[in-house]
Amino acid sequence: MNFLAHLYLSGKNEKIMVGNFLADFVKGKQALSLFDGEIKTGIELHRAIDLFTDTHPVVRESKNRLREKYRHYSAVIVDVFYDHCLARNWALYSTVVLPAFADEAYAILQKYYSVLPTRLQQMLPYMIRGNWLVNYAKPEGIARTLTGMSRRTPYESKMDEAIDELIKYYSDFESEFNLFFPDLQNEVSDFLKRNNIRV
Repeated sequence: MNFLAHLYLSGKNEKIMVGNFLADFVKGKQALSLFDGEIKTGIELHRAIDLFTDTHPVVRESKNRLREKYRHYSAVIVDVFYDHCLARNWALYSTVVLPAFADEAYAILQKYYSVLPTRLQQMLPYMIRGNWLVNYAKPEGIARTLTGMSRRTPYESKMDEAIDELIKYYSDFESEFNLFFPDLQNEVSDFLKRNNIRV
């Protein structure tokens, strides 16, 4: 899952949201000691989400559709496609409209700006200015995201071409997302209960 899903799955707990958001930018167990309790739990939640997603049989079907052309980048592309599916079907999952959710998320991330890793501090203004979370709902927003990610990869990824697969196999990816996402929501709910986190 990409930024939108991680933020959404954090519920209303600001520190869980911040930890969930920044987790990809801190590595290893030592990094956890840099953060306080609930931000640390947010990082652990992010890693639990990633593990559950990577090993889910429905997600594997989505990745397999892309694997021949995109190899190990297929997982990254599916994460972005699934954020698009969440954004497009947002009203099924939230009573708060997506632009309002995005504005609140941006405000929270700005509030905790000082704890974000440097790369995220540099990225956040671009994210807000481009309103990435809302623009995930549009194919052109996904195309921009994939093109940007392609530019940042050290090897040729062809991710900038992957919008073609989203359009070609749209109903397949959407159906797979709709099968998978309730399972992920249940997994997150169990994680938060185990860690005594109220959201």
